[in-house]
Amino acid sequence: MKESESPSNPWATVTLGDLSEVKSGVGFPKKYQGQSSGDYPVYKVGDVSRAVTLGQGLLNSANHYVTTEEAGELKGVIFRTGSTLFAKIGEAVKLNRRAFVMRPGLADNNVMAVVPLLNESDRYLHYFLRTVDLSDISRSTTVPSVRKGEIEDLIIPLPPLAEQKVIADKLDTLLAQVENTKARLERIPQILKRFRQSVLAAAVSGRLTEEWREDSTYNDEGYPDSWTFKHLSEVGKLARGKSKHRPRNDPRLFGEEYPFIQTGEVANATGEITSATRFYSAFGLEQSRLFPAGTLCITIAANIADTAILGIDACFPDSVVGFTPKDSEALAYFVKFLIDVNKQDLESFAPATAQKNINLKVLNELRLPFPSLEEQTEIVRRVDQLFAHADRIEHQVNDALARVNNLTQSILAKAFRGELTEQWRKDNPELISGENGAEALLERIRSERAAQKPTRRRTKIAKTEQAAK
Repeated sequence: MKESESPSNPWATVTLGDLSEVKSGVGFPKKYQGQSSGDYPVYKVGDVSRAVTLGQGLLNSANHYVTTEEAGELKGVIFRTGSTLFAKIGEAVKLNRRAFVMRPGLADNNVMAVVPLLNESDRYLHYFLRTVDLSDISRSTTVPSVRKGEIEDLIIPLPPLAEQKVIADKLDTLLAQVENTKARLERIPQILKRFRQSVLAAAVSGRLTEEWREDSTYNDEGYPDSWTFKHLSEVGKLARGKSKHRPRNDPRLFGEEYPFIQTGEVANATGEITSATRFYSAFGLEQSRLFPAGTLCITIAANIADTAILGIDACFPDSVVGFTPKDSEALAYFVKFLIDVNKQDLESFAPATAQKNINLKVLNELRLPFPSLEEQTEIVRRVDQLFAHADRIEHQVNDALARVNNLTQSILAKAFRGELTEQWRKDNPELISGENGAEALLERIRSERAAQKPTRRRTKIAKTEQAAK
């Protein structure tokens, strides 16, 4: 233990093991599992994860409970309120999730706990642990794992107790604000999704261009009187993709010449497909078909009625249909809007089989409302404009989310450099010196540790119950 080098910051530098007990959970045989209530929760890695993702990091419930008698039989430590739990083995280590115990309980042997020696340091140590990247200290083996000694050896700055409380209080407030901001930002993409759906619904019902059309009369089906219903086969041509050769993974089919688009690429496209991840060779093209740029792709298997416009010439398999509109009848983008809005209805035509699919007949017989070509052009222009506005907002939101996600670690770093409490120290010198200083705190911690019995596993439930109080 040593004093901090900065005279304006009378902190000490110690190890986490100097301030806490680091303990692992206990084996949890199946015969004890499955109880949804009891005297003590038994915290597992999943409970820690749920606490972090759904409960603001506060751990007060679990999927498994045991009675006092069973806890004694398990011979596990009952971790008191204020302990910090985290995964010690497996891929969960990389998630860096730490939960603050609100209800005393046991933990299984995939979980490790840090139990501060002084209750007053609970929140301070918890926030410190949130600065630690467990991946950096885990053993580089096939299965990531964290050892007790690696946690105990972590270097931690130690301010006086009064300042620890101020730091923890400030972090409570600041990080809650960060989480609230993050939650609001994360809701915006769903709002934008509903906005885009509303725009499309207005577009294909005539509401979006009502003022432009200078006609607000609608028929009994809710469409403008000037619009007419037509089958897809009347306004263009549908053709199924081809991939005749078997096996379909024959290496001879693939090369670097002809883009080969599959259903997943249609589903994940944001309107237009401008690139491909796989390409057919000349041999592959012979057993397929090359569709021109501007073709509307419609998926008819697995993902039903996902759509995208080809921005490049490309081939695709028979799980995708290509629609080419007649120049005098329809625009590919307007037909795309119609299919997108009616996606749920089209999915209902798919039989309840392991892999849903619809056929060309279903698409050809679709009866859809069409305005004049001039109005279709205006509709596409307006939708593009509104979608571009939504895209700009979404891009700004994603940038803001990235900054907010970095903000937590930035605030924590400032806290443990003493920057959040710099003015507080100037205003309260009596609370950080003498008997209130870091050296006096270290002496108290030494005394507390010396007063404890030698490290002997406490197996009696009476002792673990007392530790939990």
